Amino acid sequence: MNKVYPNAKAALEGIVRDNIMVMCGGFGLCGLPERLIDALMDSGVKGLTCVSNNAGVDGAGLGKLLETRQVKKMISSYVGENKIFAKQYLAGELELEFNPQGTMAERIRAGGAGIPAFFTKTGVGTLIAEGKEERVFNGERYIMETGLVADISLVKAWKGDTAGNLVYRKTARNFNPAMATAGKITVAEVEELVEPGQLDPDQIHTPGIYVQRIILGAPYTKVIENRTVRKRA
Repeated sequence: MNKVYPNAKAALEGIVRDNIMVMCGGFGLCGLPERLIDALMDSGVKGLTCVSNNAGVDGAGLGKLLETRQVKKMISSYVGENKIFAKQYLAGELELEFNPQGTMAERIRAGGAGIPAFFTKTGVGTLIAEGKEERVFNGERYIMETGLVADISLVKAWKGDTAGNLVYRKTARNFNPAMATAGKITVAEVEELVEPGQLDPDQIHTPGIYVQRIILGAPYTKVIENRTVRKRA
């Protein structure tokens, strides 16, 4: 099966539609599938539920989809630094499901492992626990969280081969590996695309069995989330 597509638009054809759940890798603006996000925006689909650590920033990452009002709901652990997000949420135009960061990571991992739910102490006695099943184990209270499985997972890797095996680099190895396992269809964009056998098997983070489509996204322009400067002494 040929997994390689010529561009992001082609890679999303036939699999995106209104009202689906999309997982999007990245932490801040690091490890974002930029080309795939742009293609998703250009597709014009609406009513998306986006699972991502954060909602990007104004004009970058998922912030672009918020600008075009294609997102109905965010499942995230951090939504700061995005004025558009705040405006839409406070106006009641955007739904938000907050997750502690570790809980969200485990929900994604659980979904990819076929685990429908698990219990955690994180959030017990807080707003996070409202409406969730609670149990006591060894005298400690726990709440139940459900695993997450997306219709489509969009991930970004440093290197990939045409069979879909992926290698992530440094901080970009954030939510991407877990999300690659938790999508019914996983689409990857990579900075470098090679032939099978050119990646060290011991260095592969996501086996190709989890990836259905892949594109070469390079070249990239590095986007800096926050630039802090000071005068020289």
